[in-house]
Amino acid sequence: MKGKILLVVGIGVGYVLGARAGRERYEDIKRAVGNVWNSPRVQRQFDEAEGFVKDKAPEVAGFLASGAKKVVSQVAGKPAAKPAARKSPTKSASKSTASKSASK
Repeated sequence: MKGKILLVVGIGVGYVLGARAGRERYEDIKRAVGNVWNSPRVQRQFDEAEGFVKDKAPEVAGFLASGAKKVVSQVAGKPAAKPAARKSPTKSASKSTASKSASK
């Protein structure tokens, strides 16, 4: 049902944007859409959807916040890029370090 409604809305929008029927036809379409939008059935469904969204918004916000925190902690725990390769110490440097620690 939702797909059919979206199809009809898409066809209507495409017709309005692509039509070369002139301003009078545009006003007719605009008036018809206004009549549909202001009908009690559409407004009742809109009010129900609005109430549902208001009820679920705190849950969705909490879910998104916890998900965002999880992603941030995962990203923060890993380095963004590999560090540059370190040059291995030369033999003379490693010998001098070893001799210093042995003399202590």
